[in-house]
Amino acid sequence: MHHPSPDLLKAIGFKIFSALLFAAMSALIRQLGETVPVGQMVFFRSACAIPPVLLIYAFRGEIMTAVRTNRIFGHLGRGTVSVCGMFSNFAALARLPLADATAIQFGSPLITVALAALILKERVRVFRWTAVVVGFVGVIVMLIPNFDPGRYTAVGVGAAAAVGSIFAVIAAFCNAGAVIQTRRLTQSESTSSIVFYFSLSCALVGAATLPFAWYTPTREELMALVATGILGGIAHIFLTESYRHATASVIAPFDYTSLIWALLLGYWFFGELPSTLVYVGASIVAGAGLAVLWRERRLGIDRAPEAEGPRRPEI
Repeated sequence: MHHPSPDLLKAIGFKIFSALLFAAMSALIRQLGETVPVGQMVFFRSACAIPPVLLIYAFRGEIMTAVRTNRIFGHLGRGTVSVCGMFSNFAALARLPLADATAIQFGSPLITVALAALILKERVRVFRWTAVVVGFVGVIVMLIPNFDPGRYTAVGVGAAAAVGSIFAVIAAFCNAGAVIQTRRLTQSESTSSIVFYFSLSCALVGAATLPFAWYTPTREELMALVATGILGGIAHIFLTESYRHATASVIAPFDYTSLIWALLLGYWFFGELPSTLVYVGASIVAGAGLAVLWRERRLGIDRAPEAEGPRRPEI
């Protein structure tokens, strides 16, 4: 009987734990989103993630590796796309149930396949294109309840759900764009520099929103804002570590555990239960995503996810 290697078990454990931390961070964003402006949440999420990440790099003697770069404009391009993704994702979380916002993000790996064909000129054959189309059908199925005015009794709630859905789709596209840019950067840049400059660019853009709309948080809200960054930073470290112990094609399917965490946290903290169509759509998207992963494993394509962050935008 073949037992999985300790490295593989460690990789899977790290991946699932990072998915839990990201889901907990999303739950905090969902809670804070009712009162705290998105720009302020982006700032705290990014700025407070830098210390734990730098601490780990210092421990490993990788500080100079993280700061050194020959492609500052490449980081700038990726940072711009990532910032748009983070803003859109937080705006979606403030308006949608946790599980809905998380599930829609799983269209992102499928968009990555399409963008890889269009931008990187990667050969994408019928199998993967079919999976992409099927996945998009799944996303549309998930979106249907949020555009149904009859589903919402309170005026304005339906509109918020529709707007939140649009933001979630934008975030999925931004995340896919960030993955493409990451793949370009990994040819010459280290993982640590990609993560560092991502956090720095998001923090600076978040800080730039200070004159327009910032809110004085209560002590509890301030603690929650700081926690979003610390959770995000630690989650990123565990994510990176998981890819040190196993290949991307083995680890990536465990991305989908974040949907389970989102369901549980959404129910425990907000009493949210997704509609049947969300379950159906999420199953279609997950099936299509796993089919793409299986195919890419067969083709030997590695999507450099150790720097990419989670499949949802780098929340």
